[in-house]
Amino acid sequence: MAASSSSSQEKYEAFLSFRGEDTRDGFTGHLYNALCQKHINTFKDDENLKSGHKISEIMDAIKESKICIVVFSKDFASSTWCLDEVVCILECKSDGNDIMPIFYGIDPSIVRKQEQSYAVSFGKHEQRFKDKMDMVQHWRDALNEVAALSGYDSKNKRPEYKFIDEIVEDILSKLFRYQSPCDHSKWGLIGIENHIEEIEGLLCIDSMDVRTIGLYGMGGIGKTTLALAVFQKLSHHFESCCFLRNVREEYEKHGVMELRKELLSQLFYHDKTIPSLESTHLQERLCRTKVLIVLDDLDDAISQLNELLPKEYNFGARSRIIVTTRDAQLLKSRTDKVYEVKRLNDVEALKLFRLHAFENNCDLEGYKAL
Repeated sequence: MAASSSSSQEKYEAFLSFRGEDTRDGFTGHLYNALCQKHINTFKDDENLKSGHKISEIMDAIKESKICIVVFSKDFASSTWCLDEVVCILECKSDGNDIMPIFYGIDPSIVRKQEQSYAVSFGKHEQRFKDKMDMVQHWRDALNEVAALSGYDSKNKRPEYKFIDEIVEDILSKLFRYQSPCDHSKWGLIGIENHIEEIEGLLCIDSMDVRTIGLYGMGGIGKTTLALAVFQKLSHHFESCCFLRNVREEYEKHGVMELRKELLSQLFYHDKTIPSLESTHLQERLCRTKVLIVLDDLDDAISQLNELLPKEYNFGARSRIIVTTRDAQLLKSRTDKVYEVKRLNDVEALKLFRLHAFENNCDLEGYKAL
């Protein structure tokens, strides 16, 4: 399996539209943090024009996002910037974007019918844009249509953190729909689907135990690519994740202590309160945390694995650890299962060659036999 560098993808997984003065430091800030903790790549324009973002950049971010989240609040309609975003989000819906309205402290019918504070805001817009009433009506129509979509209402949703958790889980499930076998070929990944399914079977992510599996194979066979694909597909099932690349190289350069610091930093979202790598506090946190860890490219696998994850590091139930190495013998004493990453078959190899040599042009007339 291999990856093509020319592949393209959506730039963001989610776009957050909100009125900063209403919710930036409260609900939207907490929602954004929860999305980041689940490794959901989210565009959040904190200061609108003050941040230096041009309207064209915002519109591009909307178009490049899989899901657009609109946080309607009491004074949302007072911002022409927010209204323009809603119009653009609605236009992008025809391209397959999901739209998720969230009504925070405001009844959906008020947004849909532009009543109360929304009526006041539109009264001001009509005075200000007397010569652009078509634009004002466009804003009204867009609000009406987006507010009529299925979404989330903060009314009777307490405590707030559970409300946010529910939203994030829904976003994750929507993002999961975008994952399909054809995505891998779009990225230039050939012959990877069966590998992913087999490794998922070994991981048994619903099992309560803590499980370690090893991926082995010759250099360049695709161990890292495969481990990364599994990591990206399954990471949303875990409370904390870490993908530690090039362990062999980084170990030689910086030593095991720096690697352990990086591992724990990723697991705890760069939390600076961890007093020591051997602290009881840290170990207690680890044993309560369901983690997914990938240690990529170990050469002295057991020694490096034991140093990176000492026996006193006990992880929470259902935690999973994946190790990649070239030597299967180094894995067996510390892993529950090992998996050999094998070379491509002839059909897959030809497909990969064609992808790179002919830029996916299927016409191989005169070249196929060669």
